[in-house]
Amino acid sequence: MRQSDPVDSVCPCDLHESVCDINCCCDRVCAEELSLFTSCSVDRVSGSQQLCSGDVASYSLRITIDGYSELQASVGEEPNYDILCIQSQNRVGGLSHPPPALPTDSSFDSLFKEFTSFMFGSEERQVSSAELQDSSGYQYGEVMLTADRGVFLLPAAAITADCVDSSAAGFLKDQSSVCSRRVTLQQHCSSLPPLSMNTYTDIQLLAGKNEDAAVVPVQVCSVVLQSVEGTQTELQISDGEDLPPALLDPSLCGNVVLKVAYVMKYSPAGEIVNVSVSLVLGFVSEAELTLEQEFHITFVQEDGGEGAVHSSGNPVFDWSLTVVLTGIVGSLDPRDTLSLLLSAEQQDCLRGPQQRAPVLFAVDSVSGCTLEDAANCSLVQQLLLDVLRGPNPPQHVASFGNSLLDSPMDWLPIENNLNPGEAQSCSIPLSLHLEVQWTQYGSLVNPQAQIVSIKEIIQTNTTSLEVLSAGSSTLSISSSVAFIPVSAAALPGYRATPTIDAKLPFDFFFPFV
Repeated sequence: MRQSDPVDSVCPCDLHESVCDINCCCDRVCAEELSLFTSCSVDRVSGSQQLCSGDVASYSLRITIDGYSELQASVGEEPNYDILCIQSQNRVGGLSHPPPALPTDSSFDSLFKEFTSFMFGSEERQVSSAELQDSSGYQYGEVMLTADRGVFLLPAAAITADCVDSSAAGFLKDQSSVCSRRVTLQQHCSSLPPLSMNTYTDIQLLAGKNEDAAVVPVQVCSVVLQSVEGTQTELQISDGEDLPPALLDPSLCGNVVLKVAYVMKYSPAGEIVNVSVSLVLGFVSEAELTLEQEFHITFVQEDGGEGAVHSSGNPVFDWSLTVVLTGIVGSLDPRDTLSLLLSAEQQDCLRGPQQRAPVLFAVDSVSGCTLEDAANCSLVQQLLLDVLRGPNPPQHVASFGNSLLDSPMDWLPIENNLNPGEAQSCSIPLSLHLEVQWTQYGSLVNPQAQIVSIKEIIQTNTTSLEVLSAGSSTLSISSSVAFIPVSAAALPGYRATPTIDAKLPFDFFFPFV
């Protein structure tokens, strides 16, 4: 084959001139016999293998609805990965490539530094003071420094399930890991540092990479004690207080760290502003072969950045993640989520700023507040509605976890079922209930969770306030959400019975006929 010959004019299996060669798809004289071919003996013809790229002719057969074969041929350009091709030449010596010097005992170290610095970036680069000042904050993936110029570590599992305590956490890289440790109670209960909460709380991080960066201590947000049976109780501890592990008896060790969760708040400049940690302490018995620990770290941007909200799923909703909403389709803020009033101790519905909690998918919730004074009925009615619904009441909710604004069919309107009750001189909303119906959408192998409807039900008083409060000056106001699965039962589907329409190739009885 000459380089000037087109690849579709070359046919290696065409061995007989003016005679059709069986199953030779590139044979041009096989137009009539082609429908009876069973395969292509040569399905690929390429040009010179010494070129960086070249034309390649491909041949294949497809079966028509009548059972006959039909040829599919195409010609395209493909690169040749078997040779080294120089796309651009910027070498000082031009096209002259002398043989490289062979490494010797005396030159090996210098050659290793020369070439590995290019391959792996191991060459040290002097950073000027101006560059260091400009990059005082951390960059994505960089390790975070501690006050003693160490590295902030977060244990994680490596190749095996065993915990690796020397694993460094990367900036802006949310991480969750579960690993295990082999613990001997008599030896490790009070002496192994990873079992003590002080190891994870007595840490001071540097806000940035500069030597004069501010020191950010780790604040203990909550400490929960988990019993042997699994029940959890939040402990009230003062600042700086430590609960070291203690050997309660020869077969039980208490106050062992079971779960650690860090939340790091950072500024747009990449500097750490605040670090908080939540811990779960528990017990480990001698009967347990290994101790399982969980470690989590989450990064949240300062001033309510987008990193503070994790939307629920892609493409579908994930359990216990937030449900995205919007007031008007076309103006979605990533931080807008469906929310409920957050309950607090002695919370008055009409006093102080009201905190709200995001609605988590498939998690039913109930919260509320108390109403102390309802003298001005018309004013209290509107204020209670605003408190229960929240600022900027939503109008639409995403049916999928990643619904786009340019897909209006993926956004569901929130139906309102305001029940004012019977005619009363004063009608005050007593409860707000969100009823979310969802279904499993798609195939049985990989069903996708989808919200199909959402309804807001507001119940008002049907009797006088004195009767409702039973003579008390306090009235309870509630808000709740319930997720109702409405998936229809799956029905098996059957394909139509296939029909046999077989045609034998003309050479089926060869060489007998």
